[in-house]
Amino acid sequence: MAYNQLPYLAIFLPAVLIAYKLTPAAYRKYTLLASSWIYFYLCSQYLLLYLVGTTVFVYLLGLAMEKFPLKSAPRKALCGIGIAGLFGTLLYVKYTNFFIKIINTIGSAGTGWHNIPGLHILVPIGISFYTLEAVSYLLEVDWGRAGSDHDFCRVALFLGFFPQTMEGPIARYQDTAMQLTQGEDLHLNNIRDGAIRIVWGLFKKMLIADRLNTAVGTLFTNYTQYHGSMIAISGVFYALQLYMEFSGVMDIVIGSAQMFGIKLPENFRQPFFSQTAAEFWRRWHITLGVWCKTYIFYPVTTSDAAKKWNKFARKKYGKYIAKVTISAMALAPVWMFNGLWHGPQWNYIFYGIYYLVLLELEEVLEPVKKGFYKKTGLSKDSWFWHLFRILRTWLIIFTGEMFFRANGLRAGLAMFRSIFYQFHISSMWDGSLLKLGLDAWDFAVIILGTATVFVYDLLKEKDIHVWELVSQKKTPVRWALVYCLVFAVVIFGAYGAGYQKVDLIYAGF
Repeated sequence: MAYNQLPYLAIFLPAVLIAYKLTPAAYRKYTLLASSWIYFYLCSQYLLLYLVGTTVFVYLLGLAMEKFPLKSAPRKALCGIGIAGLFGTLLYVKYTNFFIKIINTIGSAGTGWHNIPGLHILVPIGISFYTLEAVSYLLEVDWGRAGSDHDFCRVALFLGFFPQTMEGPIARYQDTAMQLTQGEDLHLNNIRDGAIRIVWGLFKKMLIADRLNTAVGTLFTNYTQYHGSMIAISGVFYALQLYMEFSGVMDIVIGSAQMFGIKLPENFRQPFFSQTAAEFWRRWHITLGVWCKTYIFYPVTTSDAAKKWNKFARKKYGKYIAKVTISAMALAPVWMFNGLWHGPQWNYIFYGIYYLVLLELEEVLEPVKKGFYKKTGLSKDSWFWHLFRILRTWLIIFTGEMFFRANGLRAGLAMFRSIFYQFHISSMWDGSLLKLGLDAWDFAVIILGTATVFVYDLLKEKDIHVWELVSQKKTPVRWALVYCLVFAVVIFGAYGAGYQKVDLIYAGF
């Protein structure tokens, strides 16, 4: 029961809203929790036990930790046990067979090796997301930035609130926990604004992402049949599909929560207007980036080892070398974690290394960049350099997403090499694109839909919020615009005959 499907939109979500409204305010948190666990059960059946077990484990550990002073050894030991248990479970369900393959590959180099058989392990939905939230809760309690919560329902909702079950966003305890149990009454404005945001998310997913899925699947499955320009187009198409899919689902998720008066953290901020790779990751999957920065990057940079090295390197090699090496020390675990978090595949690990190298290069070349602007007298804020940096970042994004989507690292490397062979720009208009399972009408819808989202994001980048402007219009104008959006989804959405069902991409991570 994905968020973009009718059972969720027309049955489950309205039913929860009605049940929530009919429940006395003091007990609404229990309605939300029951609804959340029912939703999880409908998606994963008895694998709900993973979520319930994680919740009980984290709740009891939090209570145990508060019995010991801050920074005490027992408190830290309990936190360490909790983190080990949480990540141990995640590693078992998602990575056991990956490690078995590696062992078998190494073992097969010798003689007499008998392959270890793979295990049949069912993976509950959302485990990558709620595990990170559970770890963040334990760390916040350990650091004293959040108190141990004695309300089991609140902890359970923080980890399992149904709109966040499949794809996040990954929230900190302080950001959402209290909202989830306040039992605020439903307000018409929240329901209206939440519904509009849901439809906007459906627009991005169903008109653009789901349509592109056919072409993306064709290109990445049959990549050996294509060269040059078509392989380059595959990276562009997938980057566009992933953005429209993931940001669209986030709109549905955040809109669903908004109906209950709950504000979830934003996960995207116009990422394709980024001028550097580092800026892109401050705008793309924001909550994962914040999690990595808070719980990996900062602890590494403030560790005793990092401080000692920084002091030594500054004295021995100077501030520049110290800064670059400390950056590398902190970025390496962040990007290895980021790659592995997405799944047990070598191309995901390569994806993490790819951005690690690029971000470290940005740090290394910073003095060169400053020297260039100083010697040439050029302004880095001029429209030309601004546009140049955006287009350069697009190349970085499209290349990275091509490796990310490829059917394995070898396939990704082969696709990258083939970009430099028989690159014919004429593929854009010689009919090659119409052999990918989409016709001219499909591409017309994709182009118009993408242009609409681009204009929306451009206005937002300039701090012009479209829906706020729309809400200020007279009722006939306001509703006419909303109905245009609804009819666009109903009429032009990629569903029904001729279109295959498309699963939520990030639900698989």
